[in-house]
Amino acid sequence: MRTTTGWQADRATQTLRRASLQRRDLRPDDVAVRVDYCGVCFSDLHALRAHKNTTNGILVPGHEFTGTVSEVGSAVTGFAPGQPVAVGNIVDSCGTCPMCQAGQENFCRDFPTLTYGGSDRQDGTTTLGGYSREYIVREKFAYRLPTGLDAAGAAPLLCAGITVWELLQALGVGPGSEVAVAGLGGLGHLAVKLAAALGATVSVISRTPDKADEAHNLGAERFIVSTDAAQMEAVRDRFDVVIDTISAPHDLTPYLRTVAMDGTLSHVGHLGAITVDATDLLIGRKKLSSAGSGGRPATAAMLRFCAEHGITADIELLPSSQVNAALERLERNDVRYRFVLDMSDLD
Repeated sequence: MRTTTGWQADRATQTLRRASLQRRDLRPDDVAVRVDYCGVCFSDLHALRAHKNTTNGILVPGHEFTGTVSEVGSAVTGFAPGQPVAVGNIVDSCGTCPMCQAGQENFCRDFPTLTYGGSDRQDGTTTLGGYSREYIVREKFAYRLPTGLDAAGAAPLLCAGITVWELLQALGVGPGSEVAVAGLGGLGHLAVKLAAALGATVSVISRTPDKADEAHNLGAERFIVSTDAAQMEAVRDRFDVVIDTISAPHDLTPYLRTVAMDGTLSHVGHLGAITVDATDLLIGRKKLSSAGSGGRPATAAMLRFCAEHGITADIELLPSSQVNAALERLERNDVRYRFVLDMSDLD
């Protein structure tokens, strides 16, 4: 076994503490990654809440990180020590089901192995995440970090970025598309950047009027205040795609009404039960969809696209020692737009 250092919750608590962690020895197809930057996702916060309520086991969050290859297994051919890499929230899958064969490992029928809180497919141990200085991952689930992408700003692309990239691609967003993004947080601000770079005309729908300048700076051409009935009525039946990134439970009706005939509302922010009046779908043949993470081909393509267009997340970079403060602020939505931890203080 290998020893590294990270941030873990090992009792029924949401507070992370610095601790020594055990990583497996390299298997032939493994890559050892020195984790340099790790994003802080809302799902990390949810996992810590669940941990407090359900288990006394070890939890190490973190599933969107960039770093540098430090060692490779004997069968690895695609990476060498010193290369910059990125790792997302999936680190293995069955590889044989129709979804995996289609390059959609995120929908693996045997369930993908998650970067943390998952079960290793070979030895059954619980995976420990990227809030640590080293991570061991199968070569297939590590991605080359293109030259020119800021490593810290690129870390959230491996979760928030790929989630919105996959749906934009699946819905055929490009020149001539009218896209609205509801919510301007970690997911939303990347949805705006990516949709605009794909050539779409982008609008932002937000309940916060003072975010208008931010929305325009990110690439949006229109800003709609969701609590202003006149503004919402003015964009009724307008958008080909509405990407709903709002993380709290909410009524979908106002957003469905802005979708154009044969358009789609893609709901990616709040993953839980929703209620929809079928009439709101019937009138205009509107569609409701969702998306989550992405397969290996899409993730690699997204990183290339972001490098070509200079797209990274807008982040606040903190030393990893401030992880608990970052999580507390995230719970209050006190971030523009993603926290990223600098893991170098774990040396």
